[in-house]
Amino acid sequence: METKDVAKKWAQMCREGKNLECVKELYAENVVSREMPGMPGEIVTGKQNVWNKSKEWLDNVKEIHSSSITDPVVAGNHFTSKMDFDVTFKDRGRQKMEEVAVYEVKNGKIANEQYFYSME
Repeated sequence: METKDVAKKWAQMCREGKNLECVKELYAENVVSREMPGMPGEIVTGKQNVWNKSKEWLDNVKEIHSSSITDPVVAGNHFTSKMDFDVTFKDRGRQKMEEVAVYEVKNGKIANEQYFYSME
């Protein structure tokens, strides 16, 4: 798949709540996932570990009040999207989150992902 195809499929799967299936289908075995410096799971490597990180996040969600993902913007072998969430977590209550995610595609799979957000 070309980057634009991966980006379109990623957005579709995430909007449908198929986040874990997305990791299994679209991510490279040696993917690297980066959160903001100092955050738990700041750097996670490997598809299974990224899947585990996503599952842990989802398992901590008590209720999703709203969420949105913009259409991806593709530049070469990268794409980006803005995500907004209003979520109640089991361990920390309700939070509104706004972040930008940047993905790098190599050989038709997501090889790198990085999230940018502010913590209040």
